[in-house]
Amino acid sequence: MMTELLYQTDAYLKEFEAQVVDHLDGGVVLDRTAFYPGGGGQPHDTGALAAADQSWPVKKVKRVKGRPVHYLHGDDLPPVGTTVAGRLDWERRYRLMRTHTALHILCGVVWRDYEASVTGGNMDPLKGRMDFEFETMRAELVDEIDQAINEEVAAARPLKVEILPREEAFQIPDLIRTKINLLPEGIQEVRTVEIEGLDLQADGGTHVANTREVGPIHVVDYKSKGRINKRIYIELEE
Repeated sequence: MMTELLYQTDAYLKEFEAQVVDHLDGGVVLDRTAFYPGGGGQPHDTGALAAADQSWPVKKVKRVKGRPVHYLHGDDLPPVGTTVAGRLDWERRYRLMRTHTALHILCGVVWRDYEASVTGGNMDPLKGRMDFEFETMRAELVDEIDQAINEEVAAARPLKVEILPREEAFQIPDLIRTKINLLPEGIQEVRTVEIEGLDLQADGGTHVANTREVGPIHVVDYKSKGRINKRIYIELEE
């Protein structure tokens, strides 16, 4: 039974009801979930599941055999068939949403202005880093990028999420911004995230609805990670 991934179409969903349909790898599988299981550089969500008078903190969520598994504190897992109420740690999730969108702004600006591909990236709440295929990077270039990404925040660009058939999605020019296409061949539908007027790419994570929600982005450092691999570090404000 496939799990309905509620976060794919509603990143702002904080609470939901679901049924436990399986135990797998020491955790529980639900028929629907708003918990993001991690991937693409975005960490998994945390929060809690509750049923009757009992509550289980969700310490980790990850994909196992293609299914999101919720790992709970405690040994007594809710039995299969139990209806549970899920609740996200919303403060943490929203910070990750802002950070993820900030990295897409950075990616969009660097691609638009310098045609540099992404070679890697990672994030934590309110901070992240992204690697690009640059031969050289200097302080003046970083200052240009800092100014440009904050102009895109101020532009208050809406974000749009779509789930498209694979063949249709791959008709979109430059859909894959990473140096290597990380989408498995077997995936028949591709989720795209568009920052209107700036960036459009395949992505499975959660984002805010408008760039203004990101707030000021600070480029706090940059490093060379190889001959044509340069890393940019960003941080957001509380």
